[in-house]
Amino acid sequence: MEKTYSVVFHPSPEVIDAIKTMKDFLRSKIKWYNSCNSVAHITICEFTIEESQLSIYTKKLLKTCDTFTPFQVSLNHFSSFENSGAFFIAPTEDSKNNLKPIMKKIHETLKSLKLKKSDEPHLSIGRRLTPENLKIASELFTTIDLQFECNEIVLREFDPIVKQFFVIDTIPFGNNPELEFVQGSLF
Repeated sequence: MEKTYSVVFHPSPEVIDAIKTMKDFLRSKIKWYNSCNSVAHITICEFTIEESQLSIYTKKLLKTCDTFTPFQVSLNHFSSFENSGAFFIAPTEDSKNNLKPIMKKIHETLKSLKLKKSDEPHLSIGRRLTPENLKIASELFTTIDLQFECNEIVLREFDPIVKQFFVIDTIPFGNNPELEFVQGSLF
């Protein structure tokens, strides 16, 4: 049976709780909106495959993640993608520069799949907001300063009944960087 999966970065439980409080506050002002119930995350990619194939890709992700080293992520400002109505928390330039290569490497690891990729690391508060609701969100939330240690990726499965993703696996960073092959000279 085909199922939809996503690969994401999850922040710490404290950051997840802080984001939930923000989402609930926004919901109290504008009513229901897309992603008001989703757990805080930074999307890497999404794909649909036969459930029986998942273990193949999980093994590939384990191998890839073994080479990653944990690092600190700082989220320090709000922004939006006005064309899609997304209001989000953005990482600092340093954090973005650490997240992007990992996202790219995971995209490469799963390149044989038809991926819905995210190339710009961000933590959504709301999606598909109307221009009016985007304005309300940007007036409600003006300053932010959150940090978490990024030391794993999370594999999630979409539940079509609840219409939410739920965690099915976490894949830790192994802190075993690949040795770069350097062409040497004998003489």
